[in-house]
Amino acid sequence: MPIAEPPAQVSLRRIYPVAPEKVWRAWTDPQALSRWFGPGEASLTRADIDLREGGRYHLAFAGPDGGLNQMTGVYQEVRPFTRLVFTWAWHSTPERVSRVSIDLAPVAAGTELRFVHDRFFDEQARINHERGWAFFFSSLDRFLQEV
Repeated sequence: MPIAEPPAQVSLRRIYPVAPEKVWRAWTDPQALSRWFGPGEASLTRADIDLREGGRYHLAFAGPDGGLNQMTGVYQEVRPFTRLVFTWAWHSTPERVSRVSIDLAPVAAGTELRFVHDRFFDEQARINHERGWAFFFSSLDRFLQEV
């Protein structure tokens, strides 16, 4: 019997020299999010966040080409300062719902962030998101070095 392949995902791990509360705020506070969320120079133009299980969010940012990119989702788990899980769907393809999980843990050097984005529509979607998250995390890394 063949062994099933693990589902395709984007998985990242970072250590930040700040408390878990600061990393949490970077992902959940609209003002903090506006300072880093986006590829390259942050250009978030909308951040509506209803931070509770079952609550929705709507984010929009200007892409490098000047076009507006929008995504929405529902918070599935909200455990302050430790775990955040939400669905992820681009406005342009609302039927392609994936999932983002963020786990935070205090470590001697600050906070360990474990990020997983999974349940992609297909392998190309995973590849595109992996490329995009690399840019977003570069911005997040810079932001958390400054706070």
